[in-house]
Order: sequence, then structure tokens, then C-alpha cells
Amino acid sequence: MAEPSDPQQPIPPRDTHSKPEASMPEWSPPKTRSPSMTVDINLAEPGKTHRDQPPIQWHELLALLLLVVLSDLTIYRGEGFAGFAALLVFGPTIIWMGVARRSRTGATMAVATLLLLAACKLLWCGSILLVVCGVTLMFAFAMSLTGQIPYVLETFLFAAQTFTAGARGLNFYGDRFRDRSDTTRGTPWLNVILPLAALLIFGSIFILANPDLVTAFSKQLESFLTSMSTWLRGFSMWEVAFWCVSLWISMGLLRPIFPSLISKTSPDEALPIAESPLYAPFRNTLLTVIGLFAVYLAFEFRTLWFREFPKGFYYSGYAHEGAAWLTLALALATVMLSLIFRGRTLGDPRLASLKKLAWAWSLENALLAITVYHRLLIYIGFNGMTRMRVVGLLGITCVVVGFALVIWKIKFHKRFLWLIRRQLWTVAAAVFVYAILPVDMLVHSYNVRRILAGDPAPAVQISVHPITNDGYLLLTPLLESDNEIIRDGVRAMLAAKTETLEETYVRKNSLDWTEIQYCNHILWENLASTEFEFEQFYNSSERKAALERFHEYSHQWY
Repeated sequence: MAEPSDPQQPIPPRDTHSKPEASMPEWSPPKTRSPSMTVDINLAEPGKTHRDQPPIQWHELLALLLLVVLSDLTIYRGEGFAGFAALLVFGPTIIWMGVARRSRTGATMAVATLLLLAACKLLWCGSILLVVCGVTLMFAFAMSLTGQIPYVLETFLFAAQTFTAGARGLNFYGDRFRDRSDTTRGTPWLNVILPLAALLIFGSIFILANPDLVTAFSKQLESFLTSMSTWLRGFSMWEVAFWCVSLWISMGLLRPIFPSLISKTSPDEALPIAESPLYAPFRNTLLTVIGLFAVYLAFEFRTLWFREFPKGFYYSGYAHEGAAWLTLALALATVMLSLIFRGRTLGDPRLASLKKLAWAWSLENALLAITVYHRLLIYIGFNGMTRMRVVGLLGITCVVVGFALVIWKIKFHKRFLWLIRRQLWTVAAAVFVYAILPVDMLVHSYNVRRILAGDPAPAVQISVHPITNDGYLLLTPLLESDNEIIRDGVRAMLAAKTETLEETYVRKNSLDWTEIQYCNHILWENLASTEFEFEQFYNSSERKAALERFHEYSHQWY
């Protein structure tokens, strides 16, 4: 019971038989409003509704308008990856400017750096995968501004909440403007309307007083009206619907409700020291897999290392499918270790013995990872590099990093949630690295070097797989190849690509700025400078014959 801090006055007894006296409310003079050059938008009485919502500021309104305009220009009216590059650069900047509550964290700078890298790659040679990564990073950037760390699952939840948060924010805006119209009778808008009217009137007079200004202004006005006419020709009601969706999502990004849904991870509680009933099964399981892995590793090193492979060796079965199965074994080992070292097992007094077995199995898993890399290198050595082999290298690297995270978890007694979050980060990082790398340039620079060195096997990867425009930049050295079939096949491919580029980028009257791809510009210049080497293959029949010979010749290494 709280102690009284001040002496209390005695309370007179209440007369239940007397009627309460009627009292008139005291009159108070109306409060006068002082003149201001700013528009006060947040006029509703505080504390009634939307208590957790910050007031509406002018920079937030400007950010909403700019986000809708930017989305319209880069997405709805955009025609290429350069538009998405602009979205990834200017979108986060506008969000940072207009967000209602802002927290500065290291995650914000990290995500901003990734967004800049994605924008640069989209300007060079874009892809749908990179667009998806970039949009996801935009949500992660907005989430980081709330002070949260953008883990993968939490970022997707944050993206989902923008629809609810957008509706909540629009409802808040509606209440504020409705309260404003009920209480202010619109007079504060004169603070803006009257200065604008004066600016237009006197500015027009000053322009009319100078013929040169009239001429310049007329040209600018004509250009503006022409642009508006072009814009109106492409206008439709679907664009209005797109504006509404953009406004909704933008509101959810600027006024998220997500921070209240995630609580910070509580510190690990000390586990009671007690023997776990699963200790013996776990120990026996580890002993079993240690023995099995030792036998298999001996077999692997004996059969696939330090030997010459005979003609007709099943490269696909051993180096492709086999590597995938061994990667699965590593992934299962990761899951098994993470499940063993959690819960009551961590409080078992015999935990040190179990850890020694885990370290022994971890060493075997490291050797198994080396064998997977070796199998992939065998396949690459057989007939060159491909996109999927890059995916394979990144995939096994993900598994290795995930296994290392499990070891870290066991050694430092981290929580299972800590492990899941960082393993998802690892997968997301691998996807982003694949999207950001000029994969075809890396792949075909390797294949071209092999071919020029006298090994024609990688030609099959040039013949049967699609190649991006930046990959074509690496094929021009093959115009000097000693192998006539490969040389003519590449010439035919370059002739076909030249016709495609000419039709797409030269014969068009104008190229929309959102279609700009810098690698296409470089490729066009390179092809124009070497056109004399393949111009005979502009003839469709000769080109078709050369491509058929090239495909048939290279297919022996497929």
C-alpha cells in the first residue's frame, strides 16, 4: 500500500437527501492562433486515437509522392533493367528521407551497399533473379531503419506486413485530415495558397516584360506539353490502380508496425546439470557415422583420386549426380549435429565426451567436402564450365559454411534460432552472389582459354547453352581459333547476335532510358570492329549450316 505524501484534509459527510446543485460551465476566451508559414497537419487531439503513430511531417508526404512517381516511371512505364537500377538507388534514399521513425544501425549501411552493387549489375547486364534480390533488399533496408536486424524470415514477414501497415497508415492520414477539416475550416492552407498565387502572378509579369524570357519559356512549355501528350497517350485506369497499390505499400514501408512483433532474443538460460536419457543413443549414432564415413572416405580416395579416367568414363554419374548426393550427405550431417547438441544434452555432465566425437566427425565431413569439390572439378576438367556448375560450387560452399556454423554453435552454446538465422543468411548470400556475378563472363572466359590452348571439349558449352550478352564479349578471341568448325560456329553466332542487336538497339527510333544495358553498348562496338570477320554469315543458309556443324561436332563431349 502506498504511503500518503501530503496531509489529507477531512472529507465532509455526503448528504444523500440533497439534490446536486446545477453548475454552469465556466467561460474561457477562445485561444488565438499565431500566424505561421508552416502547415500543421497533425491537428487531432493527442491521446484519443493512433497513440503510437508519430505526427505527419512534410518530408513524409513528399516521400510518398516521390515513391509513387518513381514506381510509375521505373516499373509500370519502365521497359528494362535500368529502371529497376534507378529504383534500387533512389527508392531506399526516399524511404530514408521519409520514414516516420528512423534508427541507424550497421545493418542499414550493409544493405545499402548491397543495393548499390545490385544497381550497378542491373545497369551492366540485368536479370530477373537480380531484380527479385534487389526488391527483397529494399524491404530489408526499410526494416533496418526500424532498428531491427534483417534476418531472412523476418524480412519476408516485414514485406508481408506492409499491406496491413499501409491500411493502418492511410486510416491514420484520413483521421488527421478529417480532424483538420473539422477544426481549422481550411484557413491554414492560405499559408501556402497565397504565396503561390503571388509567385505565379508576379513571375508571369516579369517573364512577359522580357521577350527573351518569353521565347525560352514558350519552348520549355511546348516541350512540357509534348511530354504530357506522350504520357497521356499511354495512360490507362490500370495505371491509377498501380498508383494506389504503390501508395499503399509505400505507406507500409514508411510507417511499419513490424517492430512490435519481434522481441529481442532473450539470453540463454543456464541448463540444469543432469544426465540426458538421449546421451547413449546420440553417442552410439556418432560412433556409427564416424566409422561409416571413414570407410567411405577410404573408398573415395582410392577410386577417384590420383588416377587417369578411361575413355567412356561416366562423368555425369560420378561428378554430377554423385556430387549432389554427397552434398546431401553433408547437409544431413549438419542437421544431425544441430539436433544432437541442443536441449537437455547441453546440460549433461558427459557433454565433453560427446563433443570429442563431434569434432572427429566434423573432420571427416571436412574431408567429404573436399571430395565433393574434387568431383565437381573432375566434371569441369572434362568439358568446361557452365552456369549450373557455378551453382554447384556455391551450393557446396553453402553447406560447408552451414556446417561450420553448427560447429560454432556447439562450441559456444548458441541457440537453435541463432543457427537457423545465420544458415538462411548463408543461402541468401549465395543467391545474391550468383545474381551479382557476371557468371557467363566467368564461365566462357575459362572455356575460351581451354579451347585456345588446344582442348576443344568446352566448345559444347558454347554450342548448347544460352549465353548472355556480356558472355558474348568473351567469344571474339575464338575468331582466331585453329579449329575451323569452332571458328565458323562462333562466327555464325556473332553474326546472329549482331542482327539481333541491330534490330533491338539501332533500328528503334529512340531507346527508353530504362532499357539501357552498358554491356550491350560495349558488345555492339566490339562486333562493329570485327564485323569483317563474320559478315559472310549474314546469309541465313550459310549461318544455319555452320551452326549445325558446330553443334554436331561439339556434341561428342556432351
